[in-house]
Amino acid sequence: MEPMELIRRIPKAELHLHIEGSLEPELMFEIARRNGVEIRFKSVEEVRKAYSFHNLQSFLDIYYEGAKVLLHEQDFHDLTRAYLERCREDHVVHTEIFFDPQTHTHRGVPFETVFKGIQRALVEARSEWGISSKLILCFLRHLSEEDAFETLRQAIPFKKDIIAVGLDSSEVGHPPSKFKRVFDAARAEGFLTVAHAGEEGPPAYVREALDLLGVRRIDHGVRSIEDPALFAEVVRKRIPLTVCPLSNIKLRVFPRLEDHNLKILLQKGACVTLNSDDPAYFGGYLNQNFRETVRALCLTSDEVRTLCENSFEGSFLSESEKEEWIRKIRELK
Repeated sequence: MEPMELIRRIPKAELHLHIEGSLEPELMFEIARRNGVEIRFKSVEEVRKAYSFHNLQSFLDIYYEGAKVLLHEQDFHDLTRAYLERCREDHVVHTEIFFDPQTHTHRGVPFETVFKGIQRALVEARSEWGISSKLILCFLRHLSEEDAFETLRQAIPFKKDIIAVGLDSSEVGHPPSKFKRVFDAARAEGFLTVAHAGEEGPPAYVREALDLLGVRRIDHGVRSIEDPALFAEVVRKRIPLTVCPLSNIKLRVFPRLEDHNLKILLQKGACVTLNSDDPAYFGGYLNQNFRETVRALCLTSDEVRTLCENSFEGSFLSESEKEEWIRKIRELK
């Protein structure tokens, strides 16, 4: 089967998706009107023109501007359901969604409001479309350790429905070691752990995430290859790397998609997965990331299958669920 047809038909899991980063301009304006929130953009077109970033921080400035329209449970439900409809179109059968409660609690929106809106949409998607999901709470690394501990405390009543904690936002200058004690406490409460590392930050941040935070996978991790000993460990231990190609280009991690190291990582045996990160801002949901990456890097159908198998291997599904989806991928002709 040709790669483009395979992309359309093959089942996939998405492991690196920020739900706030799926807020399309049209929905942003709809919710802003509904809630009477003023935003600094006058039109959908003006928002899209602003989506020209030179680094992670320039993206985050607009990301937080958009998130401020989200105030009520229904807003978070509508945001999440819109993303899940995209999953249905792209044959994403399982998704593990990041959410950033501090982005909202700092504006006075209760943790429970955020959680309930997202969770209601996830339950609906499983019931209506058979899309399974896991929820991952991310701490904002540019904020304090104390603030992260408070967010963890707020999450405890909902922990049966939150599989893991993660670490996102501005990477440079905020090493994983800053949050070691918080992650220790989270693991003691039964949460799994993941962390953004090795995107703009150095390979040393990947090492800290593994050794100090005890993470089960690395979000991004493209710079891990710069440290041969570290990368050899990543390959040997099958530590998943949740790579986001279009995001990496938009944020200038690589100058062009043709320069991305995803194919090299894959060929060297890393458990690479392909994801969309913040698709409303970075120009594409999962299938668009697949299509553009296949064209730019000349990926084969076998490499597309490997990426999709890796997405289930690297997920937090049960072993039997992983095996079932991987079997379906291998049987797809």
